[in-house]
Amino acid sequence: MNGAESLVRTLVKGGVEVCFANPGTSEMHFVGALDRVEGMRCVLGLFEGVCSGAADGYYRMTDKPASTLLHLGPGLANAAANLHNAKKAGSGVVNIVGEHALYHIKYDTPLTADIEGIARPFSHWVKTSPTSKTVAGDGALAIQAANVAPGQIATLILPADTAWGEADGPAETPAAPAPDKPSQETVVAAAKALKMPGAMLFIGGRALRARGLELAGKIAAKTGCKVQGAGGTARIERGAGRVPVLRLHFVVENALAQLKGTKQMVLCGAKAPFAFFAYPGKPSVLSPDDCEISTLCPVEGDPIGSLEALAMELDAMNVKPEGIAQPSRPERPTGKFTLDGLGQALGATMPEGAIVVDESVTTGRGFFPFSAGAPPHDWLNNMGGSIGFGGPVAVGAAVACPDRKVICMIGDGSAMYTIQSLWTMARENLDVCVMIFSNRSYNILYSQLADVGAANPGPRAIDMLTLDRPTLQFTDLAKGMGVASGKAANLDELTKQLTYAMAHKGPYLIDVIM
Repeated sequence: MNGAESLVRTLVKGGVEVCFANPGTSEMHFVGALDRVEGMRCVLGLFEGVCSGAADGYYRMTDKPASTLLHLGPGLANAAANLHNAKKAGSGVVNIVGEHALYHIKYDTPLTADIEGIARPFSHWVKTSPTSKTVAGDGALAIQAANVAPGQIATLILPADTAWGEADGPAETPAAPAPDKPSQETVVAAAKALKMPGAMLFIGGRALRARGLELAGKIAAKTGCKVQGAGGTARIERGAGRVPVLRLHFVVENALAQLKGTKQMVLCGAKAPFAFFAYPGKPSVLSPDDCEISTLCPVEGDPIGSLEALAMELDAMNVKPEGIAQPSRPERPTGKFTLDGLGQALGATMPEGAIVVDESVTTGRGFFPFSAGAPPHDWLNNMGGSIGFGGPVAVGAAVACPDRKVICMIGDGSAMYTIQSLWTMARENLDVCVMIFSNRSYNILYSQLADVGAANPGPRAIDMLTLDRPTLQFTDLAKGMGVASGKAANLDELTKQLTYAMAHKGPYLIDVIM
């Protein structure tokens, strides 16, 4: 057995069952080992950013890390933007990055790079295996690191000679340490704070799963506090029968309005709220000046266990949760496109168990109310802000949950960053409906010009924000990658297209021409 095979066997034994791969020469022994080891599904991506984003989506839906297989420093660099998003989302990923043979590095050949230096800003754990006999043990430590709550990025660098050299066999993966639970003193202080006027329970992470929302609803019913979701959310379990929660708005003025009057803010699985960017004359801190902020559970803690402890302290475990969403759907909209109409079309057609991957940027900010009473579903947002997130995360979610429809909403500018994800959807026959909102511009940047004090743009500035000359033809791009598609120029056509996509398995793209 060589080092590469010992690593693949260690990954499978440690619960890593999927590898999103874009390999090169240095990774060929790992690729060869895949034929000798049962239990590892390998999914090819045509760009490394598809692989890293897919691993993010897979973890969000399974709470289990997948691996990526990347080619040397440039391959890792190509994956970095979606590794950034995965890190911010608390997703566990095991990156396997090929490297030149150790004795070859000194020759500084074209692909030689400081791979550890590239990896560190986007990784919690980084190591280069020194010998073929240490590869399996290093792989086990990488899996352990990826499983540290809420999920971490582990990057194992595999020199070619450690992959082809002789190894002893797979290694056992140590258990990751359990996340800390709050002290009784912390729980009592949180209960006291939430009983006060103007109290808010500010939640994120796994507190936004169905059980966490149920507990938050019980706590709200008992104390009268407001429950608010963080602005960035890796996964919210929503729909009929669940306690609805709104995310904190991206626009500073809207976020300030949501938090107005808050005197006590208790954080659970979320950081304190700050503006996405700095803007002249606008605050970076979004909570009111007189708001006292305390932490029940940090991001790396145990949000569900913390909410259970808080509910027990408040004697709220047997209380009916406040505000459970009742089954309801909006009427199918007709006529010209409006932002509300787009939300209504989604809410009217999405099936039970849908997974919504939302990179709609400006278009989809107001969609939540129209799907609050839709059948139970999951909603995944971009927490890192690096665009090119939607398609790859949809790939990973669909691999993780092949029996569920994935609905991927992307702006046209964002779509072009990782358009190669369509090819992987076709190759794997993934059940993904891709909606591309074609407003022919980086629309969000128009409002940002004014917000940062750069209003009244001239023709050269506007030219940097428009996506015309030529107009992107997404149905043609989809056809070239093996994905069936259609166009919608109004709400009637969109609901018809969505109805078709929801009724058929496999990938389908809708070009929403706005």
